[in-house]
Amino acid sequence: MPHDASLPIRRHALFDFGGPLLLTPFELHAPAAAELGVPVDSLPRGPFDPDGDARWRAWQAGEITERQYWAERAARVDRDTVAYMKAFYEPSGDHLVRAETTALVIEVQAAGFRAGVLTNDLSAFHPPSWRDPITVLGQVDPLVDLSLTGHLKPDPRAYAAAIHAMGVPADDIVFLDDQRANVAGAATAGLHGVFFDPTDVAGSVARFRSVLAGA
Repeated sequence: MPHDASLPIRRHALFDFGGPLLLTPFELHAPAAAELGVPVDSLPRGPFDPDGDARWRAWQAGEITERQYWAERAARVDRDTVAYMKAFYEPSGDHLVRAETTALVIEVQAAGFRAGVLTNDLSAFHPPSWRDPITVLGQVDPLVDLSLTGHLKPDPRAYAAAIHAMGVPADDIVFLDDQRANVAGAATAGLHGVFFDPTDVAGSVARFRSVLAGA
């Protein structure tokens, strides 16, 4: 589905951070391999090679959590999760974010609607100082970081917190997330949930934009 810039924005936007806005670790192998001192092909491919990543499939099936998945990966190279993520995401900066979705943040706000973030793991994976060079984190409003609350998506309380922070009815919010369970949880909470597929960025953005336009 092509991106249609002619579709007017008619709803508020709520983004998951890691995946929709922030590039996934699966897309940042080269710098991480050098930092970790491992071959590039030893790093997980997740959605880019689901047949070759059994633990990613277990995560998607709900058999393990996202945090368990990354903790296991980190343990394989004798790191904790924060140190492991640092290999992928240091130095911080706008080179780590998606141009396609960060542009939508600006567009939604320019149309007079809110563009917020609802994330499970921002503070769990990255120290506070890491945020400052990421421009979009200073642009979104609200920024709901669930790692500070203890209620993670798809817990209904996570979406309730986001709806309250957005200050608009749930039916006026379109939520973009790269985990299908979280999209389903958003729909149950009354939001319009859209799945973000990192292997099909253009198609995902087009679907999101279409729902933002009420199409």
